Amino acid sequence: MQKCENCNVQFRWSEIYKSIWKSYKPIKCEKCDTTHKIIASSRWFFSFFSILPMLILSYSLAPFYNVFVTLSTAIIVCIIGSLAVPFLVTYKAEKIICNNVPK
Repeated sequence: MQKCENCNVQFRWSEIYKSIWKSYKPIKCEKCDTTHKIIASSRWFFSFFSILPMLILSYSLAPFYNVFVTLSTAIIVCIIGSLAVPFLVTYKAEKIICNNVPK
């Protein structure tokens, strides 16, 4: 599980999960207030483990003749896949730019 780059406090699974479902909202460390943003390659993990299996199941395979059962199965696959994503994504500390530097 991801840790803060500044103070090594581990982020909670729920923090990362909520961040992903809220359009990759940055995570703020509870201890040192360092802001962490998800890296671009980690966004692919979310697509690969949640959305892609759902699409493959619902459009390509369509194992059930009942639309409701197929759609329900696809949603369950999406949820199960998304539950694993917080263990795989990577966040990086946001660089702070200070404009008040004396010359």
